[in-house]
Amino acid sequence: MKLLVTGGSGYLGTHVRRFFNAEDLSRRSHLDVLNRQEAAKVAHYEGVIHLAAYSSKNPADADNCFRTNVEGTVNLLREMQPNSVFIFASTRDVYGSHADEYDEVPEGCSTEYQHQSPLEWSKLIAERYVEYYAAQRNFRSCIFRLSTVYARPSEGNENGFVTHYVEAVKRGWPLRLPLEGRPVRDILHVDDFSRACRAFVDSSVTRGLYNLGGGRENATSLREMIDQVAEIIQCNPVIDENAPPPVPVPLNYISDLARVREELGWQPQIGIEEGLRSLI
Repeated sequence: MKLLVTGGSGYLGTHVRRFFNAEDLSRRSHLDVLNRQEAAKVAHYEGVIHLAAYSSKNPADADNCFRTNVEGTVNLLREMQPNSVFIFASTRDVYGSHADEYDEVPEGCSTEYQHQSPLEWSKLIAERYVEYYAAQRNFRSCIFRLSTVYARPSEGNENGFVTHYVEAVKRGWPLRLPLEGRPVRDILHVDDFSRACRAFVDSSVTRGLYNLGGGRENATSLREMIDQVAEIIQCNPVIDENAPPPVPVPLNYISDLARVREELGWQPQIGIEEGLRSLI
């Protein structure tokens, strides 16, 4: 299958594009999803993995979030061809604090407004457009509400959550920990995300909506993760106790993977230790 990855030069996109030997649609490749003529390039591909996004949670950036994440997504969807495949990278944060009601968060968790940022709200709106255009234009669509996906650092990209903390331990940078590092996240290696994309492409599912993360077996607190990295490389992490960052919302998040396992036959293959070692 001829695949295109939007945002294919970004933190995750760089690795997803290499996994599939796909082509890139991003500003670094001199293409912009906000330019309708350039977005029309997707018509020449059998599958699109849409990672490009404006990812600021600052309310002052609301206009840019809604333009890029909604209007940019619609520009792509209008050009998708019948029987092609569109995979949209959404976020677990569409659930906001509602996720705190679950030990493992299912797709049925409420997404009603609970002070989510423009980023999460723009992703949620874009999800509805994905579903609408997939039905109207007769292409297959998949929405992944991603938990904490991590990857090796790549040139010119800001590191994600896991990679940032691994790099900080390696380099002796002071670490700021919310609630002493107790909040829990399920972490997922980018190659397992790519395998989930491939599982949907290879499936017979027409419309998919899945929570996607490491699940219970790959859930860890921030402090446990830092201690594990420090043990692997035999060093003492530097903790800055004086400037804790804001407490995350939700406090703990673990994806319920029941639906994606049942419908796509997918589950994570890379465990926490193997994944952290790959970053080191």
